[in-house]
Amino acid sequence: MAKIHVLDKHVAELIAAGEVVERPASVVKELMENSIDAGARHVTVEIRDGGVTYMRITDDGCGIPREDVPTAFLRHATSKVREEADLNGILTLGFRGEALASVAAVARVRLMTCAAGEMVGTRYEIHGGEEILLEDEGCAEGSTFEIEDLFYNIPARMKFLKKDVSEGNAVAGVVERLALSHPEIAVRFIRNGRTELQTPGDGDLFKCIHAVFGKAFASGLIPVDYCMGGVTVTGYICKPEACRQNRSMQHFFINGRYVKTQTAMVAMERAYKGVMMVGKFPTCVLCLQLPAETVDANVHPAKIEVRFINEKPVFDAVFYAVRSAIESGDRVHQIHLDEMHKSAPKPQPPTISPTKTSSAPPTVGTTAKPIVPVTPPVRVAAPSFLNLSVDDRPTQQVALADEPLFKGATPYRAVSQEKKPPVVACQTLAPEEPDQPEQQSVLPSEKPPIRVLGELFSTYILAQMGESLYIIDKHATHERILYNSLIQNERADEQMLLAPVSVTLSRDEHTAVIENLELLKKAGIALEDFGESTVLVRSFPLMLSGEDVEGTLREIASGLADGTHRVAPAKLEWIYHSSACRAATKAGDSSQPAELEELARRALWDDAVRYCPHGRPVCIEMTRRELEKEFGRIQ
Repeated sequence: MAKIHVLDKHVAELIAAGEVVERPASVVKELMENSIDAGARHVTVEIRDGGVTYMRITDDGCGIPREDVPTAFLRHATSKVREEADLNGILTLGFRGEALASVAAVARVRLMTCAAGEMVGTRYEIHGGEEILLEDEGCAEGSTFEIEDLFYNIPARMKFLKKDVSEGNAVAGVVERLALSHPEIAVRFIRNGRTELQTPGDGDLFKCIHAVFGKAFASGLIPVDYCMGGVTVTGYICKPEACRQNRSMQHFFINGRYVKTQTAMVAMERAYKGVMMVGKFPTCVLCLQLPAETVDANVHPAKIEVRFINEKPVFDAVFYAVRSAIESGDRVHQIHLDEMHKSAPKPQPPTISPTKTSSAPPTVGTTAKPIVPVTPPVRVAAPSFLNLSVDDRPTQQVALADEPLFKGATPYRAVSQEKKPPVVACQTLAPEEPDQPEQQSVLPSEKPPIRVLGELFSTYILAQMGESLYIIDKHATHERILYNSLIQNERADEQMLLAPVSVTLSRDEHTAVIENLELLKKAGIALEDFGESTVLVRSFPLMLSGEDVEGTLREIASGLADGTHRVAPAKLEWIYHSSACRAATKAGDSSQPAELEELARRALWDDAVRYCPHGRPVCIEMTRRELEKEFGRIQ
């Protein structure tokens, strides 16, 4: 065993800095929190190259007195905590005295500051923990930090940073959350010389939300204002119909600090029970105020997790606040958006002309294109009024499983007793015999004939084959056919759009899309980064012709951003799932007899179409013997 020794001071500082400074966003978070604690009314954040090469944070706070400047960069030096008792009622965002020392240990730092009452300011430079310069500087009251060459002295850490776009989006996310936590502070964010965010700083949370997330998000909100058991809950939640497919737009703030709290999240989602679709999640910007001594913020290195002395009052307050807001949702906060644009301008990307004609969905009830047995992928331009994945409509499955078609009938068995898992994209991207039509290999002529009897609820096909009655799910069958055709080709057929479609995503969704441009291209979706969390869609899968481009991309981006699909094959499989589900004929669509016959033939003859991509059977069977038993013809 090696001899135990005390680490060199410089090495120890680098190790300690690793807990605080993980990426550029960590630096911006720590310095913005210092600005807020200093009483700033205006904070400007500027970055270049994702923040790796340059960051500047400017505020008009109280500044740092000249004699305290060198001390501020020492580890565990702070003005916010003096004794143990102070830890029991922390109201400031920072308190450990680690931020400046950690940043200075891994970057080149320049500080210009001037405290109230000082005639001249101070300029201080420190590189990698070593003091370089301390001199007078003419500057306004407040502080300006310039951070250059992050991790220049730790090349190994540089390898773990993501692309500049991803790192920049992470910084933007931090700025947005801190802006929401303090709407009374005017926050400005500049990336590569372009202003992306500017909040009014007038204390109006709704205006701040509008500036951060835009008009579309803000227009779907319901105000919350509730007090119970010493816990005050204010802010905004979304209307039930505006819920999303992940939790990325849930923002909770406790005493002005952004936190991730299971207690508040579960309480809010439980309040939506009964008014929100299965598989959807509410969005919110909720601010909780409670006594500082009842919450401990010193339990996580990044201080984004908290611990409550008693969780029940917090849970109850959030639950009843959200529930009462939903019940009185008709009194939605009204505001003149044109006037709000003047007071808090939010930069927008240039308008794309002509308008996006290709994203308009057809009207409900239009007839889908006929489905014919051909070798290329089956393409259907079906109505897209039901923009839900199969997972979001479990009632069809439940009705079949729990409510027999005939009174007293036993539950039906699936066509195949052995459930086959969904096909994994990475295992079947290259078919063994690409020149052979699929029908020749999986639909042999000796299969018994099929007689289509009709449709049930415009959703199910009734068909007879041999001595059995089959009930076939049109959507699930068509979805599996399209999915199989996608995974059997190395690249999906695509079509160029007449005019590119501009789609604005959340920060997380935008990052996920930019990081997976090649996979999306493989699936037939060609995108271009347009900045400010906006992408331009230039081509789209041919099978999705007539579908809502924006809605489809949002669904795919949401699935990529939720972190469930971590490896490329799983991500590609998700993209194919979503595309196939969107393109497939929907429940309630009217179908031509030829379409019904083709779907029935594929469902009953093709062994690869036994289950939809989500693992559900595409059809159920009831034999003649079972029917005769139900009618008492046989015992």
